Amino acid sequence: MDFFYSQESLTAIQWILRAVISFFFLLIVTKIMGQRSLSQLRLLDFIMALSIGNIIAHPLSDQHLGMKGSMITIGVLVILYLIMVFLSLKWLKFTKFVDPSPFPLIKNGEIFYKGLTKARIPIDVLLTELRKKQIHDIQQVALALWESDGTISFFLESQYQTLTPKDMKLMTKSFSFPITIIKDGKIDFEELKQTGKDEDWLKNQIRTVHSLDMKNILLATMDDNNDKINVFLYK
Repeated sequence: MDFFYSQESLTAIQWILRAVISFFFLLIVTKIMGQRSLSQLRLLDFIMALSIGNIIAHPLSDQHLGMKGSMITIGVLVILYLIMVFLSLKWLKFTKFVDPSPFPLIKNGEIFYKGLTKARIPIDVLLTELRKKQIHDIQQVALALWESDGTISFFLESQYQTLTPKDMKLMTKSFSFPITIIKDGKIDFEELKQTGKDEDWLKNQIRTVHSLDMKNILLATMDDNNDKINVFLYK
């Protein structure tokens, strides 16, 4: 464990061990912080990402620094982060501070210059985001909101929105979410259990209905409202 502490020099193996420990330590830290930290970075997430990256980088590049201090510091920051997240769920004023309400950039086809200034983005960025959403005319936009995570939500005027089956009074089938039951030639037993079927039934379906060998299947899914199996083979 000498590599864990400050050293005059480290061998290649000791550098590797530092990297391995740091990797799994960060993996655990991210798991504790939750899925929110993996999505669009908000204020708290951005601060944590900068701090953790900077703190853990030093012992990974300087043998004169031990890892203990960095790991303790990160542990304290994670606790503070969890406290802040809890406060943001319980305290409305704090929530508005770390996750402010969205504000308009476009309303009824008109650009709000004050909104652009508040978001600190130039008009070119707004136009880029419009192109990404395949919106070629600003006047088609009923509302564009700058979200607290740095993204823009666009809402088109009703006459420019895509028609839905409900608008056309068409009957549709209920939504069916495909369940992955085979992946890379191996059965996912947890997913198969959700379908109410067993391994024998699945193998029989693959063998008799599809005339296939399990090992030749890249992916197989099953609709949650019927027994139809969709098979994708290795190409």
